[in-house]
Amino acid sequence: MQTGSVQWIGEQKFVATSPSGHAMTIDSDRASNRAAGPMELVLLALGACTATDVVIILEKKRQKLESLEVICSGERAAEPPTVWTNLEILYRLRGRLDDVAVKHAIQLSEDKYCSVAAMLRKTATLSWRYEILPPTA
Repeated sequence: MQTGSVQWIGEQKFVATSPSGHAMTIDSDRASNRAAGPMELVLLALGACTATDVVIILEKKRQKLESLEVICSGERAAEPPTVWTNLEILYRLRGRLDDVAVKHAIQLSEDKYCSVAAMLRKTATLSWRYEILPPTA
């Protein structure tokens, strides 16, 4: 079992320590906005999870990926609990990349490997699209 902790440091601010020992500040007060909020971190976790999958899959496919940016946008429910209800992921890739390989890598991440997407699909509709930008050199 993995264990993390969240320590209240005043107001609506907390220091969270991950099971691997990494600490980060969380601010649930969107008015003060001194750190990311919990639901923002969920959105970022989605982006990081699927980005990791895509990088690994494209590497295995011997694609020449130069850069990858994953932009996650979402809408939340109007009433509590204000879960994510609609999420869109934009993958912006750069390099010498085969369109079919990119599409397959993203599809594998979304349908099979990304555990964050699998959890979020319980409350949200997920959609994605991608752009392949030309290599820099």
